[in-house]
Amino acid sequence: MSVLTATDPARAFEAYLGVRGRLPDARFPSSWRAIRNLGEIAAEFDLILLDAYGVLNVGETPIPGAASRIAALRAQGTAVMVVSNSAGYPKRHMMQRYARLGFDFDPDEVVTSREALLARLDTMPPRRWGVMLSPVPGDEELHPYGIACLGDDRADYDRAEGFLLVGSHGWTERRQSLLVASLRAEPRPVLVGNPDLVAPREDGLSQEPGHFAHRLVEEAGVTPEFVGKPFRGIFDLALARRASVPRRVLMVGDTLHTDILGGAHMGFATALVTGDGSLSGLDVERAIATSGIAPDFVTTRI
Repeated sequence: MSVLTATDPARAFEAYLGVRGRLPDARFPSSWRAIRNLGEIAAEFDLILLDAYGVLNVGETPIPGAASRIAALRAQGTAVMVVSNSAGYPKRHMMQRYARLGFDFDPDEVVTSREALLARLDTMPPRRWGVMLSPVPGDEELHPYGIACLGDDRADYDRAEGFLLVGSHGWTERRQSLLVASLRAEPRPVLVGNPDLVAPREDGLSQEPGHFAHRLVEEAGVTPEFVGKPFRGIFDLALARRASVPRRVLMVGDTLHTDILGGAHMGFATALVTGDGSLSGLDVERAIATSGIAPDFVTTRI
C-alpha cells in the first residue's frame, strides 16, 4: 500500500475537502462539546456505533484503553457495534483480527463496507468483475461474484465488465494507469467497497481505495458508486441487526468526511475522536470550521 509523507494528516484533510461535493448532505449542530470519554454521555444513547481505524486500532496495534472502554460501556447497559470501511479481508479474518487485538465483538456486532458491497452486488446482474485486491487465502466471500484480481496485464482490465475497488494493498500507479486507460476506452461500472481516502497505520496514513476511486472522475471521466461510510447502506445494515430500531444512536469516528458526515446524514448524534486518527496533530477546531462538518462531541480517545 502507499503511505503518505510526513505531512499526511494535512494533505489528507485537503484531499477530503476536494471531494466533498461527491459526498452526502447533512445537518450539523451549531456547536460541539468536549468530553473526557464516551462514559460521560453513554446514558444518552441506545446504541453506539464505533469506527475501527483511529478509534479502536492504528494498523495492527490496539489503541490503549479502547477495549476497557467498550467493556465499561457494556457494563453501563449501552449496546455497541463496529461500523468499518474495511473491505479488503473476509469477515472471518476480521473477527480473528479483533480478537487478536483484545476486542470481544460478536460477528453481528461488526458491520463492514465489504458486507455492504456484497449486499449491493446481490442486487445487480452477474458480471465479470475486475477487482482491486491482493488475494487473501480462503477468501470465500467474493469469489461467487465472478471476480478476477487485477495485476499488470492490460488484457485483464479490458476483459472485465465492471470493477470493484476493495483493497489498495499492492495497488500501484501502473495499475491505476491501466484501469484509467481501460475505462477511457470503454466506460463500465465501478463500485468502491472502501470510500476512505486514507487509514491510520503505524507508519503513517495509507492510501485507501477511495483515494484511487475519486481520481477516476478526472482521469477516466467515470463516476464510481461508493459503498460504505458516509453513504447510507452500511448504516442500514447495522440497524437491521438490532431487534428493534434504536431511537438514540451515536456514531463515533476519527474522520469528519466519513464517520461524522455519515452519522449526521443518518440523523445520528456524532462524536469525533482526535488522538490517534486522520486528524491527529491538526487544529481540530479549525478543521471543523473549514470543513463545515461539525460533531456533537469531541474527545481525544473513547
